[in-house]
Amino acid sequence: MNMHALNTANQDLYPTRLPQEQWIERQDPAVWGKWTPAAPLTRAETDQFEKNGYIILKGVFSAAEVAALQAESARMRSGEAKLAAEDVITEPGSDEVRTVFRLDAQSDLFDRLARDARIAGRVSFLLDDEVYLHQSRLNYKPGFTGKEFYWHSDFETWHAEDGMPRMRAISASVLLTDNDALNGPLMLMPGSHRTFVACAGETPENNHQTSLKRQEIGVPSQDSLSRMAQQFGVDYAAGRAGTVILFDCNTLHGSNGNITPFPRSNAFFVYNAWSNRVVEPFAAKAPRPAFLSSRDTERPIAIESGKLA
Repeated sequence: MNMHALNTANQDLYPTRLPQEQWIERQDPAVWGKWTPAAPLTRAETDQFEKNGYIILKGVFSAAEVAALQAESARMRSGEAKLAAEDVITEPGSDEVRTVFRLDAQSDLFDRLARDARIAGRVSFLLDDEVYLHQSRLNYKPGFTGKEFYWHSDFETWHAEDGMPRMRAISASVLLTDNDALNGPLMLMPGSHRTFVACAGETPENNHQTSLKRQEIGVPSQDSLSRMAQQFGVDYAAGRAGTVILFDCNTLHGSNGNITPFPRSNAFFVYNAWSNRVVEPFAAKAPRPAFLSSRDTERPIAIESGKLA
C-alpha cells in the first residue's frame, strides 16, 4: 500500500453503489490553494471555480498551436498512429471513433500539451499540490451521428472503480474545434460539485467495457438530476478552438448528441493531486485497466512553459 494512503484507505468518505441512492455533503474543499496576486488565475476566476465547480478560459492557445493539435488529432483518428485496440472506443452502432485514450503516451505533442503551464500549472494551484495524469483521452463527436454523454460525476466512478480517495482532482478539456450551443458542447450544473450523489446498484464485473459507450451504472437517477437541475440550473461551455475548460471532479456534467454537420473535438486530461493517488477500488472487485486509471506513475508531471508550436 502507498504510504500516502494510510490515512484514507480505510476511511470511505463517499460510499456509493448502494442499495438506495443518497446525497452526501462534500467533505473536501473545491479550491485547495490560497489565492495571491502571483497565482496563475485571477481572484475572480478562482472564486468562480469554487462557487460553480468550473471555469471557462478563452483564447488560451494560439491559432498555430490549435492547428498543430488538430493535425495530430486527425492523424490519431485516421489509423496512421497504429493505436492499441483497447485505446480506441467507437460510437455505439458504428465504427466512428468516439474516444482515443492515453494521449500522453502516444503523442509527443499531446504529452507536451498535458504538461503545459497554462493548464497543469493552473490545476496545480487549485489543488495546491503536484499533479499527475490519472487519465488522458481525445474525445471526438462526429457530425450528424455523434452520440450523447449522459449526466454523471466523474468522481463517482473514479472513487468506486479506480480507488481515488478524495475529491482532489480536476479535468481539463482543451477545445480543438469550436463548441457552441448546437454541436453537443459540455453541459454542467453549476454548484453541483458540493453534493456527492451516491448511486444505487452494485458494480458489474468489467463494467468499463460497456460504460465507455453508454454509462448506466454509477449515474444519478432522473429524480436526483431533476432536483439538481432545479436547484442549480444547467449551463453549457461554449468557446472557440483553443479554449480550456477546467472542472471539478464532482461537477455533474454531460452532453447532447450532435446532429449538426460540424464535429466537436477536445483533448481531455484528468489531473489528480499527487497526495491523492489511487488505492484499491471502494466499490468494485478490481480496478479498471491502466488506460483508464494510471496506477503506477513514478513521479508528478514536469510542468513546462512556452509555446507548443
